[in-house]
Amino acid sequence: MLFQARFVLICLAIAIILFSLTSDAIQAISRRLKVPNWLATTLALIGITLGLIWLSTTIMSQVNVVIGRAIAYAESVQIALSALIERFGPEAETRLMAALTEFNITGWLRSLAGQASGLLSGSLLVILFVGFMFAERTWLPVKIERLTGDPAQAMRMRTIIATIMRRVNRYLVVKTFVSALTAVTVWLIFVLGRLELAAAVAWLTFVLNFIPNIGSVIAWGITVALAFVLTGDPTTTVVVGATCMIVHFVVGNILDPMLTGQTLQLSSFGIILSLAFWGAIWGIAGAFLAVPIMVAVMIVCWHVPWLRPVAILLSREGLADTETARP
Repeated sequence: MLFQARFVLICLAIAIILFSLTSDAIQAISRRLKVPNWLATTLALIGITLGLIWLSTTIMSQVNVVIGRAIAYAESVQIALSALIERFGPEAETRLMAALTEFNITGWLRSLAGQASGLLSGSLLVILFVGFMFAERTWLPVKIERLTGDPAQAMRMRTIIATIMRRVNRYLVVKTFVSALTAVTVWLIFVLGRLELAAAVAWLTFVLNFIPNIGSVIAWGITVALAFVLTGDPTTTVVVGATCMIVHFVVGNILDPMLTGQTLQLSSFGIILSLAFWGAIWGIAGAFLAVPIMVAVMIVCWHVPWLRPVAILLSREGLADTETARP
């Protein structure tokens, strides 16, 4: 079911995250600016609509630019690769050239462009989901109380939901800052190296950094490949690749864990397990959503007695939720 309904479920998960991110903002706007709640909700929905459409069209255009430029440079890259492979001897040259011939890079790039084009239709469905969530938000506390039949239990359930939303929101804010910092640094490296596609590489780096652990590796690999495609010079490629590797290492292994460690309290093995599971079911979108889903699952399991061992295994120190847990 998760696999067959993946498009709708992915859009629903993204809509829930956007709803969580904007709920606090709506309350702050209503309270500080003293505007009606319906007006603040309408403004938030308009902002989400414009933001999603802009983001999806920007990502599609940048991916198409990168793919089109890579296909245009395919012939020059093949010549540069042939010159580079000759240094390894005739036997290695034959094997490597045979492997490169079997690898249809052009077809893979075109299929990637086709997948990127689905962002716009998904964005429209997300906007529709978020709009109806805003419309139903007023009745959520009443539904929870009637579902549980106990005001105290309903209050505890609302507290758990608020904890999940708060922790996921913190993670997304921190991850956005870290990804933006990495993307700007990579953009500066390309600009200083006088390489084309600096903006496109920065966008891809920003987006891929939301994938835990392996996202920065994929972004670095794309950066190195594009540097070689654009220059055909192994020396320039090594310099750009080494510089970007230092950036990804410092941000990914020092700054990112320092900022997100106290926020998530997730086991590293649990993150890899969640990434593998949701990536296998939902592909790239599942890799993006793996951490928020894992946070929600861990906190819920912590408050269900017979599932608490799962939460302990998924947490970093065996304490999945110290904010709402009873002594």
